[in-house]
Amino acid sequence: MPSGVIFNHETVLLDGEVFSDCEFQKSRLVYAGGEPPVFQSCRFDDCEWKHDDAAARTLAHLKVVWNAGGKASVQALIKDITVAR
Repeated sequence: MPSGVIFNHETVLLDGEVFSDCEFQKSRLVYAGGEPPVFQSCRFDDCEWKHDDAAARTLAHLKVVWNAGGKASVQALIKDITVAR
């Protein structure tokens, strides 16, 4: 579990990781569809969020659903993601 680490201009693999009090500066953050990462009190500055493998295929599927007339379903998913809990 990285804690208090500053990632600067790095590629960071996110799957299954727990980050605590970390800072990400101009880094590429890569999620491949495994166990979701956990971010506790982290800061992000000008980072690129990249989706590979299963995560990229899920996003491609959502695009297909959207373009096939499932816009409302995708919007409902986005709403569910953005609602504070």
